[in-house]
Amino acid sequence: MLQSDFLSFIQDTRVDCWSALMEMTVDEYLSLATSAYRNRGGIRFQRDALKTTSARRIRSRLVEDLIRGAVIPPIVIGVVVDGAGWSKIEKVDSAQSVRHMLGEFEDNLSIIDGMQRTTALMDAKAESEEVGRHVIRIEVWVAKTSESLIYRMLVLNTGQVPWNLKHQLEVVYAPLVKSISSKVKFTRLLTGSDRRWKGGEFKTDSLIESYIAFGLRRTEIDTQENLADEFSRLDVADALTGRKYDQYFYRVVQMLVDFDIALSRHNEIMDPDVANIEDGDDGTEKPQRGRQMTRGRNIFDSQAARVGFIVASAVAILGRIGMDKENRDSEAGCAKLEERCEALIKRMNGMSPDELASFISLDILAEKLSKRPSSAVGRWERNYFESAFRVLIDENFSVPTLEPCWRA
Repeated sequence: MLQSDFLSFIQDTRVDCWSALMEMTVDEYLSLATSAYRNRGGIRFQRDALKTTSARRIRSRLVEDLIRGAVIPPIVIGVVVDGAGWSKIEKVDSAQSVRHMLGEFEDNLSIIDGMQRTTALMDAKAESEEVGRHVIRIEVWVAKTSESLIYRMLVLNTGQVPWNLKHQLEVVYAPLVKSISSKVKFTRLLTGSDRRWKGGEFKTDSLIESYIAFGLRRTEIDTQENLADEFSRLDVADALTGRKYDQYFYRVVQMLVDFDIALSRHNEIMDPDVANIEDGDDGTEKPQRGRQMTRGRNIFDSQAARVGFIVASAVAILGRIGMDKENRDSEAGCAKLEERCEALIKRMNGMSPDELASFISLDILAEKLSKRPSSAVGRWERNYFESAFRVLIDENFSVPTLEPCWRA
């Protein structure tokens, strides 16, 4: 069956993006989807295969129906374009021009709604090559920031088979990470099996969770919690539509990175091979008991500390949930935090090794962490670090040492 050049192209002024409804052959769609993730081993972030007897029967029936020519609801994909691509948006006048845009920015493509249908299409084509010539409808959301796609995803997936909050954000993982990396000066972004061995290095998945924590303004994030929790959904959506991520999140992460680099001067390792042997960290959250706390870098080796810093800063800038500050107050608060944090870092950079060791007070931190309760360790550590960094913020980063923070 031949594809048509049908195109419906509408602007979404709510989140500043464009929606294009068009038709593609299954072959064309699968080629686009798989090539967009070719460097990540095929399509990622798909939900686990459905395991119940009824679910397997439904999947099998869908594959059978697709082979017989069934029409499925439109699959929704999103693509983040750069400034040059965005300037051409209003000139789009055909489905072919949208296809060209998707090809140009295929590495920024995300499947927002339709991962299970995509899998079924792949299975159906594996059984019958004829499926590749069938025509399906595709809705394309074109945006200039990943935040617009995330907001659209939160709205689209309401009422469907629920995903957890972290999983939903991973759907737009690639453009989100690109957005963070373009706005924050990291020493290095870690992926896969990369190990953190110096300050300013962070794993991309830890940044995604920090992204969630910033919007929710709480450290206790159950990554298995369904996004059907409307309060969580609305809190993140409000942060997105209020452009709080654009205005403040990246600036808070930059403060975290700079502070981490300053702390890491204490007992710093210069050889990554030595670091991996002695106290390598894979970026996952682990209980602090038993972990070495001998280097300044070890503080933010922990995801609990990273999230604690992010949340303490978010609350200081935005106010608590339900008590949101006006934008002018948030901007003034963020600017003040940046100024105070920069002053502290400058003071730390002027310290001798002995002075820096005394300032960081790792021995006190290690002692406090060794006395944590035996249950709910992760929750306790996150709350502990949020309280510690809240002291630092409340004192305008003007503390003689970090001891008052660790003893909070």
